[in-house]
Amino acid sequence: MKNDPNSDQTESQRLAACEQVLEYEFQNKDLLKLSLTHASVAPTRLNSNERMEFLGDSILGMVVCDRLFAKFPEDEEGQLTQLKSEVVSRAACAQLAISLGLVQFVYMGKGLHQANEVPLSVLAGVFESIIAAIYLDGGFDAAYRFISSHLDGLISHAAETAHNRNSKSKLQQWTQKELGLTPTYKLLSESGPDHSKNFQVAAVIGANSYPSAWGLNKKEAEQKAALNALCELQGKTVPHVRQEE
Repeated sequence: MKNDPNSDQTESQRLAACEQVLEYEFQNKDLLKLSLTHASVAPTRLNSNERMEFLGDSILGMVVCDRLFAKFPEDEEGQLTQLKSEVVSRAACAQLAISLGLVQFVYMGKGLHQANEVPLSVLAGVFESIIAAIYLDGGFDAAYRFISSHLDGLISHAAETAHNRNSKSKLQQWTQKELGLTPTYKLLSESGPDHSKNFQVAAVIGANSYPSAWGLNKKEAEQKAALNALCELQGKTVPHVRQEE
């Protein structure tokens, strides 16, 4: 990618292409350009995207909190906090920037351009800065729509992962309260070579064994098996069927 902000035509085309990727047209193109300007090419830090990154991070956190609060009404504060930390992490923001192809639009120094990979911190900062630019240009509703459209999938994935991790404790709480019993876990089978084994585990409660699940390690298999048992006990669809995953 060539970084030639001295050509009005090149710059105009670059910003227009970035708007297409973002699916948002700026009234003030200078805001978009500033959000894409890394400190390595700015005359001062105040002329870079660092201040916008600060603002965008806060807007991102607020919108994600609002989405999580509405989407998971039964989750407690600790669970919501854990989900938020995963969704707004630097790694998550950088991955979104990569998926959108934002690196091709960033104004940055030659050293960063010549590197094999642009640092994830730079990409995460650009994503947050763009959120701020959209907010400053189109208001909170515009920023909310942009964030929601790109993070809903991430929120669902993080929620599934977190809920799987909490399945053993949830099952134990439920069985002790409703049945007066504590679940145990039975290893049914192992498959694969030593360096890449899979484990099949079933949750056992009293005399009953519940649908088994496979995992890449025993802990993962136990969490999935616990979720299977909890779903069956509560009359819900069992998510992890009896087959190797």
